[in-house]
Amino acid sequence: MTVTPLAARPSLRPEPAFRGRIGPDARSGHYAVPGRYRLHLSTTCPDGLRIAVTHGLLGLDTVCPVTRLPAVPDCPDGGHSALSPLYEASAHRYPGPAVAPVLSDDWSGRIVSTHAPDIMRDLAHRFGGRGPSLYPCGAESEIEAVERMCARGIEEAAQRAGSAGGEQAERDTALGTLLETLDALERRLFGRTCLIRDEITAADVELWVALVQLDTVHRNHLDASAVRRIAGHPTLWAYARRLAAHPAFGGHLDLDGIERRHHARCQGLEAAGAAVQILDWAAHSAP
Repeated sequence: MTVTPLAARPSLRPEPAFRGRIGPDARSGHYAVPGRYRLHLSTTCPDGLRIAVTHGLLGLDTVCPVTRLPAVPDCPDGGHSALSPLYEASAHRYPGPAVAPVLSDDWSGRIVSTHAPDIMRDLAHRFGGRGPSLYPCGAESEIEAVERMCARGIEEAAQRAGSAGGEQAERDTALGTLLETLDALERRLFGRTCLIRDEITAADVELWVALVQLDTVHRNHLDASAVRRIAGHPTLWAYARRLAAHPAFGGHLDLDGIERRHHARCQGLEAAGAAVQILDWAAHSAP
């Protein structure tokens, strides 16, 4: 297995350390066998939440079991001590943090992948025959476009807009990017129940998690005026509320854990927008 060092990059999503894939048959090395693989997730992590929702939509509880990790990583470097043996077994003297999410192979005791988009696709393509078509034929480019839009236009833009450092002009530009992205999504969703098809796809999973993070994490560092402008997209937030009512979405929300994880890592200042909640996520969160 090739290991790529975790490096800083201008993205909220770290460079994955392992990029193995589950193949269609025994010639693939890691091939699809029910019960062979295991997910290690914290749903307070955006990528962990994306995978958990995907796993829930596909109904894979017995096919690919899930080991739940604490809401807040217990290692100073942001890793989980419970994952350290897997990382050591997969790469001798592994130099980075033992971060989640992880897809592991119970047969070998090693990591297959730490790359959330690949994990989601492999769950859907290799084990999702009885579930919804989350990656329908011909939709891959649309789904990838939504992934980029959410990563850059929502998550990164919101983080920069609420950053305590930098120039005000930079924060204003980032807020403008965020609002333009939300405007485009508002237009796209008008008169529709799902983002790119008439049924839920991976694009909806991606967008919904980005909206959860926007309202539960990034909002805390924006001023009240900015949050009101963000909230001024009624179609978009009605869509988020509707998906939250689906057990595979709202059933994985750990709001207390998200808050604890955020405060454990965040060094920014709380702004007035923290008091302007957009959705009542608690109405649909896991008990």
